[in-house]
Amino acid sequence: MGIINVLKKGLAKTKGGFVKKVEDLILGKKEIDKEALERLEEIMIGADIGVKTTDSLIKRIEEKVQRKELSDISGLTGYLKDEIRAILKSPQLSNNPPLAKGGMEGSRPYVIMVIGVNGVGKTTTIGKLAHRYKGEGKDVLLCAGDTFRAAAIEQLQVWGSRAGVDVIGQKAGADPSAVVFDACTAAKQRGVDMLIIDTAGRLHTKVNLMEELKKVKRVIGKVLPDAPHETLLILDATTGQNAISQMRLFNEGIENDRCRRGRWRFDRF
Repeated sequence: MGIINVLKKGLAKTKGGFVKKVEDLILGKKEIDKEALERLEEIMIGADIGVKTTDSLIKRIEEKVQRKELSDISGLTGYLKDEIRAILKSPQLSNNPPLAKGGMEGSRPYVIMVIGVNGVGKTTTIGKLAHRYKGEGKDVLLCAGDTFRAAAIEQLQVWGSRAGVDVIGQKAGADPSAVVFDACTAAKQRGVDMLIIDTAGRLHTKVNLMEELKKVKRVIGKVLPDAPHETLLILDATTGQNAISQMRLFNEGIENDRCRRGRWRFDRF
C-alpha cells in the first residue's frame, strides 16, 4: 500500500466526520444564514476544533457575509480551508526554534526529559530522537527511567540498539530517581552530547505520581546543574481539548519556568 493510500485510509474518519458534515450542510442551501452558521458552529465544536478557534472563524464568516464578500454558501468550504491553513501557518505554530538547539552548544551533556500520560508514545519518540541526533553526528545516551511499565526498559534498549546508542537502566521496579542519577553521572563522565531521559507514564491528575516526577527532576539538577535543559511533553494526536489540561498540570507539576511564560512548542514525530 502506497503512502498516499495509507494517508487516505488514516484520514477516512475525518473526511466522514467533519468534512462530510460541512458538505451536508452546504447541500440544498443557497445562502449563508443564521441557521447555517449555528449548524456550522455545532459541527466545528463537535469536531474538537476548540471553542476559541470556532468562535473566531464564525465571526470572520459573519463579517464576510455582512460585507457581501461571502454570500454563496458553495464558497464556504473553500473559505474555511483557507482560514484553517492560515491558522496552521501562523507564527505561533510555525516559527518554533529547532528542537533541542537552544543552548545545546554551551550545555554538554544537553539533557532532555520526556514526560506524558500513559500510552502516548514517549519511548517510541525517544527512539526517533536518538536516531535523528545520532544521524547528525551527536553522541547520544538514553536513560530507561520508566521502571514501572512492563517491558519498557527492553523496549528502549531495542530502540537504542537500532539507533546505535547506549542505554542506562536497571531492573524493572527500581527507583526511577536512582536510574536517572546513574544516567546523569554516566553522561557527565563520558562527555556525551545528549542525554534523553524516559519517564513512566502518569496521569497528570495523580498528585503522588507528579511528586515522583519532581523528584526525578531534582536529581537531574543535582548531578547536572541547570538540567534538564528541555522537557518534552508527548501528547496523543487524538487527545483534543484535554491536551490543554495536560500541559497546564504537567507544567505546574515540574515547575517549568519556561513553559509558565508560554513557551510551549509543538512538534510532530
